[in-house]
Amino acid sequence: MNSVRWLMGVFVWALTALVSTELTTSRAAEVAGLDDYVKLKDSSYSWKLSKKTDVPLLGTMHEMDLVSQTWQGLNWTHKLVIYDGTSGSVKPKTMLLMNTGGAPSTGNNYIGFTLAKKVGAPIAVLYGIPNQPLYDGKKEDALIAETMVRYLEGGGKDGSWPLLFPMVKSVVRSFDALGAYTEKEWGAKVDSFVLTGASKRGWTTWLTAAVEPRVKGFAPMVIDVLNMKPQMDHQLVTLGAFSQMIHDYTERKLLPMPEGDLALKLWKMVDPYSYRDRYKQPKLIINGANDPYWTVDALNLYWDEIPGPKWVEIVANAGHNLSPLTREGKQTEPTIALDAVAAFTRRIAAGSSLPTVTWKQSFAEGAGIVDVVASEDVKVARVWQACSETRDFRKSRWEMTELKGGPREFRRKVEPCEGKNTAYYVEVEFADKTGANFRLATQIRVIDSKGIELRPKAVASK
Repeated sequence: MNSVRWLMGVFVWALTALVSTELTTSRAAEVAGLDDYVKLKDSSYSWKLSKKTDVPLLGTMHEMDLVSQTWQGLNWTHKLVIYDGTSGSVKPKTMLLMNTGGAPSTGNNYIGFTLAKKVGAPIAVLYGIPNQPLYDGKKEDALIAETMVRYLEGGGKDGSWPLLFPMVKSVVRSFDALGAYTEKEWGAKVDSFVLTGASKRGWTTWLTAAVEPRVKGFAPMVIDVLNMKPQMDHQLVTLGAFSQMIHDYTERKLLPMPEGDLALKLWKMVDPYSYRDRYKQPKLIINGANDPYWTVDALNLYWDEIPGPKWVEIVANAGHNLSPLTREGKQTEPTIALDAVAAFTRRIAAGSSLPTVTWKQSFAEGAGIVDVVASEDVKVARVWQACSETRDFRKSRWEMTELKGGPREFRRKVEPCEGKNTAYYVEVEFADKTGANFRLATQIRVIDSKGIELRPKAVASK
């Protein structure tokens, strides 16, 4: 009798394992790309309010526990926090969501409330993008690279492997949770979002905007790498090698990009440039002029191909954290970036847009000439200029000169640095109706010591 029970137990175990394997294989086969993965049904999704906290002098935190999905057998869990500094008096239909890593902390909560105050409405922050560490303690780019390698080693049979896919789905699920919670808590459902995030969370922001219609505007930060193959080629020409900041991909032989259709398919799936025709929403790109990850003129390899409406802000003397350095090397707050995101959010929520900033670049008499026209009065216009012996400006100091003219039209002749290459751009600052200022910029151009433009090879013929 015991042997019969034992045999039945083995049979049930084997059957369960078989069904589980078939289900996993079937689900993997359903995923041919980002759209498929996001649409794939997942019964593990859930959310609940864990606590509601009144923070003296700041406002109220609504903290939720979110299970966004099961990915590769792992439940992805997140903290999803609404920061409300309005005492509940403002109930937005459109909410700013920032996706980020880590978890709520004293510092992160302060940033959340600060951003909410700048926006003038509750905002949300989704933490735990991505869930990490995983696979022997890997985090961030090392973890993304690991999942790319696993996709390639599996011959592409499991299309859910690229880590950016569950990162995007986490954001989509947070939209679902925020809509359900605000409808229950406030009696007014948030049904659209302005999405932002930095670095690989900026990468996630681009990809989410490509597949999620509730994104009414988005502001990706410091992910200046769209059109990835030309970008990597441009790094080799400009910097002489790939940036050390992306060593996780070079060490795993993902850069230079491997030959073959499968590798090409992988990079195409995760490159926001592949989805460029979908980006009809307003978008604000925010970069640091000294970001060590990217070339100074990386934006020029994709800007013209991204449909409008679109804006850019470039923070001078700031790296990947968007915190400008003083001349003495002291790091300041990322206020310029936060002010831009807040102004962008306010305009989108109000059904309006940021002022247009158009510019024309020309080159004559050994200098660069830039003409700028804005659709609203400009408070201050500046030209930022940096010098470098090479085409690598990552460690260069940017100097500012205020422009005369206005209030909406400005022209500047930029003389090249003596015996050096010159990078420059114009930044215009506006005063919003709320009394807060925000800045927008032109693209960066690079000229040599004779005033001849040095353009990325991929756009040199345009």
